[in-house]
Amino acid sequence: MISGELLINVTPSETRVALIENGMLQEVHVEREAKRGLVGNIYLGKIIRVLPGMQAAFVDINLDKAAFLHASDINSKLLLNSSEQNTDNNANHEHVPDIQTLVHQGQHLMVQVVKDPLGTKGARLTTDLTLPSRYLVLMPNTGRVGISQRIDDVAERERLKKIVAPYCDGNHGFIVRTAAEGAGEVELKHDAEFLRRVWAKVQERKQRKQTSSPIYQDLSLAFRMLRDFVGIELERIRVDSKLTFEQLREFTAEFIPELPAVLEYYPGERPIFDMFDVEAEIQRALHRKIVLKSGGYLIIDQTEAMTTVDINTGAFVGHRNLEETIFNTNIEATQSVARQLRLRNLGGIIIIDFIDMINEDHKKRVLHSLETALAKDNVKFNIHGFSPLGLVEMTRKRTRESLEHILCGECPTCSGRGYLKTVETVCFAILREIVRVNRAHDADKFIVYASIAVSESLINDEFHNLAELEVFIGKQIKVQTEAMYNQEQFDVVMM
Repeated sequence: MISGELLINVTPSETRVALIENGMLQEVHVEREAKRGLVGNIYLGKIIRVLPGMQAAFVDINLDKAAFLHASDINSKLLLNSSEQNTDNNANHEHVPDIQTLVHQGQHLMVQVVKDPLGTKGARLTTDLTLPSRYLVLMPNTGRVGISQRIDDVAERERLKKIVAPYCDGNHGFIVRTAAEGAGEVELKHDAEFLRRVWAKVQERKQRKQTSSPIYQDLSLAFRMLRDFVGIELERIRVDSKLTFEQLREFTAEFIPELPAVLEYYPGERPIFDMFDVEAEIQRALHRKIVLKSGGYLIIDQTEAMTTVDINTGAFVGHRNLEETIFNTNIEATQSVARQLRLRNLGGIIIIDFIDMINEDHKKRVLHSLETALAKDNVKFNIHGFSPLGLVEMTRKRTRESLEHILCGECPTCSGRGYLKTVETVCFAILREIVRVNRAHDADKFIVYASIAVSESLINDEFHNLAELEVFIGKQIKVQTEAMYNQEQFDVVMM
């Protein structure tokens, strides 16, 4: 069991939770009141468009963007009476009934968000609803018991199944969560009854046809983190808000009785994230370059399609030979890569470009080191090994925005390109623009408005080119500095 500490920073507009393990920041979760995460919320949605070619439908759940519902995420058992229907969400798409036989435009149905809106994409939905608590997950309209795969002990799995089975019927099934390992009958009964009450409330709201807001909304971030943390023995939970501390104490006393003892109110004048160097770590997590202790470094680039991680030896020269230097750098990089994936919450396709290794044993040991480091991550991942090009291909489940997408926006100067035209390039563009305007219009003289750097370059470095252009067009060209212009911005004005 890994030991850790949770720091909870609360302001009226934002809640942030940091997980510290062995003195190092491992995860940061941010929730803003104006943009609360939607995963887990249940809505009474309306089908606004069916797309047979994509085997999907767009659903209006009263958000800015229509949500997306794929045919494989529809529990056809709840919508059809056919005995030949397929209800396995993991089945291949060719075995899923046609979307047009499952839903139709204008239809209302209960849906649950499984992925928050990401970038230009709307939320991802499912009709297989689940309601989580500390130890159990309620699966409405099923009558079976499922046990978390992370519970390995066969006897413990059987014990938990026997305890939970009596609470299942045709309308209620349960998944036993990892946190339930070792839990007693009373705690499991309490959870089952609580979830039944919540589901009854959801059904009641559905009957009222409540569509303007969720008919079920998951807990806020601070409460959700305490409920869902598994695999980590929390030594201390510090909260810097007195009100939130009191609310968490009541919540834990009722649902997580082992946690109140480690819950503490932090009254310090110095911000809690500053006290534990979390703010500085968050800033470093937004940088492309991550320096390793040995002198090597990582370059992390996040794109729409995938995330790439490039490892370089940098200043690390090693002590023996080149192959050992490369191997040691790659081994060290596996720990840093695993940490950065968690810290930045990077998901989807991830390509890791380790420094090329010739020794096959070294490759196996690097993969094993990466798998071991990622084993601490609660998010599902899959490593596919080295490709023929020597790249490690892996995936990590993505259910919410990355840290960068939450905290940062597109640069208004470069429009997300990540680079600017050089001063020289902008100067030449201005000279071409003057020629173009002179040919199209009759003017006595021209005034160029440009940024400080470009203006200085036109007056100094490009003075001869500017003078030759004046002779060529036979008109005066004046340069005017505009301090508020960015490097690529300019105007050519006729006088």
